[in-house]
Parts: sequence; structure tokens; C-alpha cells
Amino acid sequence: MTAPAWAPHLPAGTSADEVDLLARGTLPKAWAATWASDPSSPVLLGPQGSWVMTGVELEDATRRVAGRLIRAGLTPGDRMLFSAASSPQLVVAHVAALRAGIVVVPANTAYREREIGHIVTDARPRAALVDDDARACWVQAAAEGKTIIVGPEVRLPDGQPEELDTAKPDEPALIGYTSGTTGQPKGAVLSHANLLAGSESVALAWRWTAADRLILALPLFHAHGLCVGLHGTLLAGASAVLLGSFDVDAVLDAATEHQASLFFGVPTMYHRLAASARANELARLRLCVSGSAPLPAELHQVLAERAGQQVLERYGMTETLMLVSNPYDGERRPGSVGLPLPGVEVRLDGDGDEDRGEGEIEVRGPNVFAGYWERPEATAESFTDDWFRTGDLGRLDPDGYLRILGRSKELIISGGLNVYPREVEEVLLGHPDVAEVAVIGAPSEEWGEIVTAYVVPAGKRRAAAPLAAHAAEQLAPFKRPKVIHFVDSLPRNALGKVVKHELTA
Repeated sequence: MTAPAWAPHLPAGTSADEVDLLARGTLPKAWAATWASDPSSPVLLGPQGSWVMTGVELEDATRRVAGRLIRAGLTPGDRMLFSAASSPQLVVAHVAALRAGIVVVPANTAYREREIGHIVTDARPRAALVDDDARACWVQAAAEGKTIIVGPEVRLPDGQPEELDTAKPDEPALIGYTSGTTGQPKGAVLSHANLLAGSESVALAWRWTAADRLILALPLFHAHGLCVGLHGTLLAGASAVLLGSFDVDAVLDAATEHQASLFFGVPTMYHRLAASARANELARLRLCVSGSAPLPAELHQVLAERAGQQVLERYGMTETLMLVSNPYDGERRPGSVGLPLPGVEVRLDGDGDEDRGEGEIEVRGPNVFAGYWERPEATAESFTDDWFRTGDLGRLDPDGYLRILGRSKELIISGGLNVYPREVEEVLLGHPDVAEVAVIGAPSEEWGEIVTAYVVPAGKRRAAAPLAAHAAEQLAPFKRPKVIHFVDSLPRNALGKVVKHELTA
């Protein structure tokens, strides 16, 4: 029998036949069992030793908050919106909701009234947890006063839940709204089985154990911080140092003070860490993982030289959680997101450049959602049989490593020829005058689109000619930027992704 493509992720001595990502039923059941088996171990820690929460304390606190939500009238399947800064209270409320069978709806704290209003009117949450008065008013206005508003402490009358952790694996657990770079955001409905499979796969691939301690500086309203960082920590029986926001010194201080072993971040965070005079302190960690946006190969090399870290890049989506990862044991290839994670199958649809093994990335596995919230047409358009069409273009190296070329909607067609923005961006990033760059296709009557680059300079020099010459050395004529704009910064969302639709030529 041929070994699956994800076999290289398995620890030595582990057979693919032994892997059952859904054996533990649901995350809440697995978490409760872990707390019962080791109640006194720390699970969550604050910076500078400001607070500690053990397994038994988390069990008690989540049971108490679940009782409050149930007494307030929430029942399994009801939605509860969460939009608040990271805190131990937010963790307790989130876990309590899942234990009670309530469907969690995370929302970015940077959202304004229109964006919050769309999620509220679409998901119709029975309750909302917010930490901002203005946001509370926006929720109430959109819900026409029909939503229960609480703060992170969930100050509601106590109640005694009869039984928790009873949700079935196929029942909805979380609705994650996509970033909405085109059109209104859609809610991806993730089941309890999806969440469990996603956490089990990375715990296995990244050798996550109870001995690990994660520095968690990612926001909990995003799948990276919530479904990878928090859920994975709780499933492994490990612990996390919860930081309210990202700060280079706070991360490095926590690594030393708490003897941390893991850090998960986005490329923007790694760029700042690499620039710090303390970058070498990252070497004490056993694993650094990057995701949510492409990690430039040049930054990967800088981190290896300055921080002693071969950062592990991975790839996932709101609709699927984690899909692909560079291996823990084996080559962590710069510019590649690696091999399919345990349980995941990946293929290219073949509509791209077949000679080069390029096409739209399609995936399936127990981590992949079943569809969008009340969007049957969008769901149908996103699947080919049981394969989810990611909308990302990829290229497979001969040995199975996947490279992300960009979003299919970002594909530039100039003079009838396809140009992948990421390829052009990587070339320009290789020039010493370039700190950051984003490439888009600007409308052209003659060419359809022309390749246009927005460059954040590395210094004071703003000269297009050297960049054009550099591109000419490495790119075919049709791929070279025809226009280069110099800007002070690129528009980014809360997770560091460049919001390209805000760039205008």
C-alpha cells in the first residue's frame, strides 16, 4: 500500500494506519478529559507572572460561564458573537460556549459599524461578547435589541448546566467570516469534527506535547490564534503565555521568563523580530511557525542567520483550518508551504500551466468545512464533488512540496499571458532598495492589465530604474513591472495580510 503524501509528518515509528484524527470525538470532550487527568498543571499564564490558570481552574470557570449562558436562554446551535481583545476571560467564555454547544462567531476588533452589522444581520447571534461600548451599540442596532450583550466576564446570573460537552462531531461549532476582499464576507461553518481534526493534525506534525509552552500573541478573533494556537494548546495538554498584543520585547521576555518552546506568528511579526538586536533570543525556542501570509524566502534566511531559527511555514484557510506544512523533521524549504498535513489530500485542478504543475489548489479531508452559512449557491460554486476549491494558485515541486503562487482572482493577465504577483514580488524583494512590495494588475486598454508594483523603500532612495533592471535580469519581459509606485506603507489587515484591493494605480 502506498504511503499517503502526509506520511513525512509522522514521528519515527508511527504508521499512517495508526492515525485517527477524530478518535477523541470533539475538542470539548478531549479538553475536559485532559483537565481531569492533570488538574494542577498550568494551562494559561499571563506576562511577567501576572496570573496563572490551571486545568481544574479552567474546568471550573468554563462550567460556571456555560451555566450562565444556558440560564440566559442560549441553547445548542444558537450563535454567540465574540469581538474582544485577548484575555483569560475571553478564553473562558469561548471554551464555555463550545462546551454548551453554542456556535462561536469571532469578529475582528478593528471592524467598524458596517462590518459588524453585516455579521450580526447574517449570523443572527443570540448573544454577543464585546469589550467596547461603541461595538455594543453597533451590535444592538443591527440586532434591533434582540441580542444579549455581555463583556468578557459574562456577568449574568449563575446557573447549573445539567450536562456539558455533549455536542456531536458533525454539529456546527464555529462560523468564521472570510476576509471579504471581494464582496460581502461569508460565514464558513466549521463543525466540531473540523476543529478537532485541524488541531490533531498539527499537534501530530509539530510534535506538540504537554511539555510545550506557546507564546500566544496572535488575536483570538482569527483562526490562526484561536483554532491553531489556543485549541492546539488545550488539546495537547500544553500551556500558553497569553499576550494582549504583539510586542517584540514582550515576546522575547516571555520566552525567557516562562521557558517557552513555541511561537506562532505572521510575517510582519517575524520581520520585526529579525530587526531586533535581541533576535538571537529566539534560538531558545524549539519551533517557530509562520502563517496567514507568505513568508518571503529572504526573511526566512535572515531569521536563520540572526535568530538561529529555521522558521516552519504552513498554509491554511478559514474554511479548512491547516492544510499544508513544512515538515518538523526534514527540509523546511524557503518559499514553500510544504507537504499536506495528516488526513489532508491536495491536488491541482489542471486548468493552469500543466507543464509546470500549476493550477488552482483543491483540498479535502476531515478538517474541511461543509459549506457557507445560508449560502447554498456559494457553497456549490466552491466544491468540485467533495474537493474544496481554495481559490489559491499553486505549484507542486517534483517531490511534493507546494508553493503558493497567489490568489486566482489576483492572477494578472497581460497581453494574454499569465503573471503570478507573488513571483514578481519575490524578485523585487531580492533588491536591497526594497523593504516591502505588493504587485497588482492595473487596467490597460492595450494589454488588458499591466504589471504594477507598489514598493516600500528600504531607505531614502526612490529610484525605479535599478528595480526595473533587477527585474529584467530574472523575469520574462511580460512579467516585469511596467509601473512602479513608491509608497510609505502597504495597506494591511489585522493579521498582516496586504489588502490589495485598496491599492489603486
